[in-house]
Parts: sequence; C-alpha cells; structure tokens
Amino acid sequence: MRLAALVESPDHVCARYRLRAFEPYLRAAGHSLEFHTLPKNVWARLTLARSVRGADAVILQRKLLSRPEVAWMRRRIPHLWYDVDDAVWLRDSYAAKGFASRKRLARFQAVVQAAEAVIAGNAYLAAHATAAGARAAWVIPTCVDPIRYPLARHERDGADLVWVGSSSTLRGLEAIAPLLNTVGAQVPGVRLKLVCDRFLHLPSLPVVETPWSEATEAAEIAAADIGISWVPDDPWSRGKCGLKVLQYMAAGLPVVTNPVGVHPEMVLHGQTGFLASGEADWVEAIRTLAADRALRREMGAAGRKLVEERYGVEVGARLWLNLIDGLLAGRATA
Repeated sequence: MRLAALVESPDHVCARYRLRAFEPYLRAAGHSLEFHTLPKNVWARLTLARSVRGADAVILQRKLLSRPEVAWMRRRIPHLWYDVDDAVWLRDSYAAKGFASRKRLARFQAVVQAAEAVIAGNAYLAAHATAAGARAAWVIPTCVDPIRYPLARHERDGADLVWVGSSSTLRGLEAIAPLLNTVGAQVPGVRLKLVCDRFLHLPSLPVVETPWSEATEAAEIAAADIGISWVPDDPWSRGKCGLKVLQYMAAGLPVVTNPVGVHPEMVLHGQTGFLASGEADWVEAIRTLAADRALRREMGAAGRKLVEERYGVEVGARLWLNLIDGLLAGRATA
C-alpha cells in the first residue's frame, strides 16, 4: 500500500526516528512511504492534502491543525493516522505563558477525534489522546537502531559524562548547572562531553564541546562512559519519549537520570544505570560508575540488551506492520 507522511521535515528528528527508520521494513512488506513537508500556510496545507489523495493512508505527525482543516482533509483521505511523540496540547516547560493553551488543546482534540488511529510514543500520550476523544490509541515507542552504535569500551579511569541534544533541550541541562558543578567538584577526573549545537560553561566541571552531526553522533556517544539526562518534573516532560537515553544504552553506556516520565521504564535502577532524584543521588551514582569500569561495562551491556528487546527498530517495525494490517482489515484494537 502507499503511505504518505505529513511531517515538519523529512530530516526532523521525529520523522527520522519515528518513521524513516522503519522504511526498509515497510518496503520489504510491500508498502511505500513518501514524505511531505507540511507547509505553515493554511492554503498551502490544503493544496498538499489534495496532492496526497492517491495515498491509501496518510500519517500526520505531531502537527496540530484547525478543526476545519482536519475535517477537509478527513473527507479526502481514506485513512488518516496521527503520530505524536510530545505533549503537543501543552506549551513546553519553559514557556512564559505556562503549560495550558486552549488553542492547542482544541486542535489536539480535533486531530485525535478525526484520526482513525493515534500512534503515541508512550502510554502517557496515548492516555491523553484517549481522554481527548481518540477512537483508538496505540503505543509505538521511539526506536533506535543498535547496529548504528559502536559499543563503548570502558577502558579508562575516571569518566566522561555525555549529554546529546539541541539548543532548545539544553535549557534542561542549564537548569541543573549547580548540580553538575557539585558533581565536578566532588568526583575527581570527571568531564562532561556536550554533543550539541550550543554549549555551556561550568566552573567546576570541564566541558568538552562537541558539535553535533548526524554522521558522528553515535561514535561520539560511544566514546564516552556515562550517559546523563534530566527533564523537569512537569506535564510537558512526562510526554517525552526518552530518545537520548535510548541512544546512550544502544552505545553500551550506563545512564544516570531523574525518575520522570519514561525514564523509569528505560533505566532499570541498579541494572542499566541509576535513577537519581537529588544532588546526593547524582554525586553517588556518578562517583560509583566513574570508579568501576567493570560495573559500567556490565550496566552498559544490560542497557544495550534492553534496547534490542524493547526499543530496536525491528521491534518498532513489527508493531507498525501489525497495526497497519489490522487497521486496513478493520480488526485492530487498542
């Protein structure tokens, strides 16, 4: 069957990890998947909707359209599916106006009610889609391809922490700058590798500035020793799908993160890393891992195995193929 995806950009991180990653498996099963950048202008969007009328199904990714746009599109498309990997009915953690947005919520309700199916990156998003009136919501997690990631060697004394992300998500790391400075002051030999397009200065923790590129990202992660992630404990962050944590584990790194959202599902405390709530927890977790190469290697291997079993692209592709078959046959149940 012919599938068309309406995305922010084919190169956007969401399109790459939640749709493009599965293309080879869809193709092998006899499906095609074409990508269309969704224009910002409403009239251009309506023209685009007309151009995908030949598709058997259209996957709208993340975007919130007005109720008239959705209704217009729904009348012209045999199957409309909505893929979401953020709490898009809210403003983000750092919005000056706060989380609640009547406009966003109304558009989210319009989209999920019109869609034949909602494909959510985690259970929190699926539950909110159902509460907003979705007929059915399935969870397909954001997935990574472990084969793309070389395994960390864990041969050095001390440790390089690694954080990977973008300018927008770096705000979360900036929020815990005092904590990171304490780690630097209390755990000798630790550095922080930032794989990003923007960097920050920490007086007590040396920062290794590593410009991000898709080509080198996996190798840069694997060259470190401990992956770190932190998000605010708020409604927006609970919708996050934990991509950077999966990347760390795919590269065989133990992870230290706070227990918010999907983090406790991915980071099994004491097995694939540590869930750290306060400053003392963070210092102890990083001190323990920095001093024990064998423990880093053991936890890293357990994390890699978890990714392969639950979050690998083969797993996600099977979920997509089963869902597609069920939806088209009219027998899919959430």
